[in-house]
Amino acid sequence: MKILAIADIHNDLENLMGYLDKVSEMDFDVIVCPGDFTDVEPKGFTSEEIGRIVLEELKSLGKPIVAVPGNWDRDIINILEEEGVSVHGKGKIIDNVGFYGFGGAKTPFNTKYEPSEEEIEAGLRKAFEEIKDATFKVQVTHAPPFETRLDMAFSGAHVGSKVVRALIEEFKPAVAICAHIHEGRGTDRIRDTLVVNPGRFPEGYCALVEVGKRVNAELVNLT
Repeated sequence: MKILAIADIHNDLENLMGYLDKVSEMDFDVIVCPGDFTDVEPKGFTSEEIGRIVLEELKSLGKPIVAVPGNWDRDIINILEEEGVSVHGKGKIIDNVGFYGFGGAKTPFNTKYEPSEEEIEAGLRKAFEEIKDATFKVQVTHAPPFETRLDMAFSGAHVGSKVVRALIEEFKPAVAICAHIHEGRGTDRIRDTLVVNPGRFPEGYCALVEVGKRVNAELVNLT
């Protein structure tokens, strides 16, 4: 399976549409979006309206979508569920690949959706139970795992989730896809798990992740 990972859209519909035209020519089977579809509500729009527009644009690619909410996405959690794309606290199996996840992340800014570490752990454990028999497993979280290349802020501090890392170590998914720290774009490994932060899609960044007999990731710059 080839996964197109895109993240951190943050209301940027203009650049979203431009870069989706480019990725429409790429070869992939599933779209994974680890959150932050929305941001502070722009004048004249609600977060729900932005979320629906983003999802309609992603659906135009004609591929299954797997998503969790970001720390700005509290108001679209139900929409992700209604659209059948959510793996927020639940699992979904597509062609022998089991996707499980949980969204939201801590920040210093009191954003809309910042679950505790305990909530993230409970949600991920529940989700994993639903796909534990899948041949291959992919963990999807907004928060990156602690003490990796992917959770390092501009200050150099590691600001990721300790429980996200701990459950990667316990569940041993083939791949873990995360987002949240824009400057943390890249790949890393936690034991045998490939961890991917695709970067901010409206800046032209995404990733192609292969899961199967081979497991690898290509960071893509569309600019």
